[in-house]
Amino acid sequence: MTARSEIRFVLNDRDVSLDRVGAADTLLDFLRIERRLTGTKEGCAEGDCGACTVLVGRLQDGTLRYEPVNACIRLLASLDGCHVVSIEYLSGPDGKLHPVQQAMVDHHGSQCGFCTPGFVMSLYALWMENPDPTEIQIETAIQGNLCRCTGYQPIVKAARAATTLGSPVDDALTRERAAMTKRLHALHDGARVEVSKGNSRCILPASVDDLAQVLLEVPDATMVAGATDVGLWVTKFLRDISPVVFLGQLDGLRKIEVTDDAIRIGAGASYTDSRAALVADHPHLGPFWDRIAGWQIRSMGTIGGNIANGSPIGDTPPVLIALGATITLRKGDARRTLPIESFFIDYGKQDLDQGEFLEGITVPRPIAGARHAAYKISKRRDEDISSVCAAFNVLVENSTITAARIAFGGMAATPKRAANVEEALVGADWSEAALMHAATRLADDFSPLSDWRASSEYRLQVSKNLFRRFWLEQQGGSAPVRLSA
Repeated sequence: MTARSEIRFVLNDRDVSLDRVGAADTLLDFLRIERRLTGTKEGCAEGDCGACTVLVGRLQDGTLRYEPVNACIRLLASLDGCHVVSIEYLSGPDGKLHPVQQAMVDHHGSQCGFCTPGFVMSLYALWMENPDPTEIQIETAIQGNLCRCTGYQPIVKAARAATTLGSPVDDALTRERAAMTKRLHALHDGARVEVSKGNSRCILPASVDDLAQVLLEVPDATMVAGATDVGLWVTKFLRDISPVVFLGQLDGLRKIEVTDDAIRIGAGASYTDSRAALVADHPHLGPFWDRIAGWQIRSMGTIGGNIANGSPIGDTPPVLIALGATITLRKGDARRTLPIESFFIDYGKQDLDQGEFLEGITVPRPIAGARHAAYKISKRRDEDISSVCAAFNVLVENSTITAARIAFGGMAATPKRAANVEEALVGADWSEAALMHAATRLADDFSPLSDWRASSEYRLQVSKNLFRRFWLEQQGGSAPVRLSA
């Protein structure tokens, strides 16, 4: 196996090679401290406020794709083979403001200015992808950016106006795309990368097969895909995570395949990567998916990571459990497949051996007569952690419920099926009365905790209420059960 002992990427228009990189080194610190690019701000240091937003371009199936990410929790070693674009790169060679920046000025979208670079970078990513967005698309793009001065109305106006001040066709990233694609291809040499700083060690396997070998050699390593969780171990808990094995560069873990019977999603596919295929089969997941964190986190975070960390309040496990998903685990050359609900054993404990990793998720295609829903209950509508997450998959044949998979997050120590509720539903008439009767069995399935997000009583009551919402939504019409524009 060929090995390389330096991280290589492009920062704005300059090549960067680093042979001393620690596992906990962040992109934000590198930009601000090492390169003095202080336009990128540090706010929350946990990926919530968006002040640190930059763009990261990466090759995906040979095509260069840019996405907004949180520099505060993006670990530096993960940038191998990428193009990092900071706010300083937006202005032209003559110092003229970029159309997005000028629109923010024209529409008074900045007051104290601290959050402004992050907003500009998120709106820049949107402008490059969709120069004529709707208001909902604008709001979705800036979910991960917090403003405490001007409010969002002037920023939304600026997003609409940017296209009148310039076209993405004339933007530097568009003009240079072919040349940058060639530069990044040259950085992808197929080598395993190993770098360190002191006792802190980083490993970037060359392929999925190489990853399997690395984990046999270093079974106690911390695996990092998007770092949306591990990044906080570094910035908030100052935890030593070395040695780290990075997964984000492995195209083999990001593949999404749609067959006649299933959608197969690589464990390294991000929320953004996987959205289109899942929503095509399950339209109800569109609004739900867009409420998972903000755009920056959805660009970085992976479905595999959301499953593997075993959090009882992760958003995707209840949905995947309800859809009947299975997961494939790999250790060396050996693989095993199990229902996703069997993976979660207890709080903080998953069915995962040392040296084993989650390789992929398989989601069955929908069948006729199945009725689906997914709900996220949280204190804040956008970019918040769930108090309760619920997913419904009810099969109705000839007005009778013949099968049911109902799963909840936030109600127990693990994401969990509501077995007693399902038992009450199967064989019952498809009716509101049957659903509400089944909801009374929730207390037999769950004894939720009270914490600062919600009390036990609230969690049980809101979960029962979701059965009525599910019924009303399945009836169509104009019942006021979903608040959306």
